[in-house]
Amino acid sequence: MRAGKLDKAIVIEQRGEVVNDYGTVSEGWTKVASLRAQVLQQSTEEFLKSAGSTPETAVIFRIRWRADLTTEHRVTYRGQIFDLKEIKELGRRDGLELRCVAGG
Repeated sequence: MRAGKLDKAIVIEQRGEVVNDYGTVSEGWTKVASLRAQVLQQSTEEFLKSAGSTPETAVIFRIRWRADLTTEHRVTYRGQIFDLKEIKELGRRDGLELRCVAGG
């Protein structure tokens, strides 16, 4: 994986407890890591659902390999939130492809 292609900044988040300025604990999203990524694909796909077709934005991010990611995490890119649907390993721990759908 060439470092020059990892030219976008993304943030990986996980659901957990968040403490605000007043000490109140609530459920929310906490930052796990800020990473450099390559955006491979960004398109609008139409998925057929019971109410008809709904456009969803699908994005594939390529990052360096990490052992701690699951589909319970989410990705923030350019202020937009993407739900992590699938993680594909590239090579032998060379990198990961994060297949995401816009959501929130």
